[in-house]
Amino acid sequence: MDTYERAAWLELAWTPYVGSGSFLRLLQHFGSAAAALAADAEAVKPLLAKPLALKYWHGAEARQAVEAALIWEAAHEDARLLLLADADYPPLLGEGISPPPVLCVRGDTAYLHRPALAVVGSRHATPQALRIARDFAHALSDAGVTVVSGMAGGIDTAAHEGALQGRSGTVAVWGTGIDSVYPKSNRDLAHRIVAQGCAVSEFPLGTKPLAANFPRRNRIIAALCQATLVVEAALESGSLITARLAAEMGREVLAVPGSIDNPHSKGCHALIKQGAKLTESLDDIWQECPLLAGAATRLPEKTVPQAPDAVEENTLLQQMGYDPVHPDELAAALGMSAADVYAELMELELAGTVAALSGGRYQRLA
Repeated sequence: MDTYERAAWLELAWTPYVGSGSFLRLLQHFGSAAAALAADAEAVKPLLAKPLALKYWHGAEARQAVEAALIWEAAHEDARLLLLADADYPPLLGEGISPPPVLCVRGDTAYLHRPALAVVGSRHATPQALRIARDFAHALSDAGVTVVSGMAGGIDTAAHEGALQGRSGTVAVWGTGIDSVYPKSNRDLAHRIVAQGCAVSEFPLGTKPLAANFPRRNRIIAALCQATLVVEAALESGSLITARLAAEMGREVLAVPGSIDNPHSKGCHALIKQGAKLTESLDDIWQECPLLAGAATRLPEKTVPQAPDAVEENTLLQQMGYDPVHPDELAAALGMSAADVYAELMELELAGTVAALSGGRYQRLA
């Protein structure tokens, strides 16, 4: 593709209200992006899903987006504007969705072609769910499966962190422009992802974290992977959108069960009722996803770090179970003084066996 057509491709792709579907129709009808841009409004209008795009035809917004993107690409050795027409565009994105005409990528594009599984879930996850997501991602990465997630807080962050501890890296799909990290607390994580995997966005540089962008991000997460694992999610969670999109694409959906008292587990339970694979271990994933199992390098599954044997005999831990509980409830149930319960919980928290939650409650981790 010559420089002129490449610039036209970018301008057409980033003209406001020209989505992936309209882009593909225009390209097929006119034969090239340059020819589509050269066509008059009457010829273009029937091919647009949103005629409002004509208001921005040849507008400053798209031209400025192209100029900024080309400068960004030239300024970073690990930056790439990956076009749908490029030979190394990930083929899975063309199965089940209208593929984005352009992907802004930081890092190694080879990660977009490796066996992959999406790990998604709540932004407000419990400590136990964060540990589970991190452990699954670490084990999958060590087994040769690249973990894909959405760079959000909570489960997404834990999944990326766990995958980076393994040997197969991670792919982060952003709901903003590739030049901004959201949430900002993940800035250091973003640098590590670019160094040990890649970050991907279909949006022009400078795109803010608008609510409407995240379902679009979710469809890319689902499309890049052979399966999607939901670790913890409420009924209204965006993770269920990712799971639904994966199912519509014919990909496998898996879910980790949780406590019936935890509202953030209800989404996973709903998925399981609808046919998602109840997932407790890597073997559950291999059984449900034979293609992943065949591609993965089967290493011994990592066991979750356990506290010393004495922890299993701890009466307070036995009383806690695995649901969030207030120390006053434990004191009443065990016949202990509140001071003794708080002192023991502090020791267990320092040992990493329990975690403090909002509202003064605690939850057992190990």
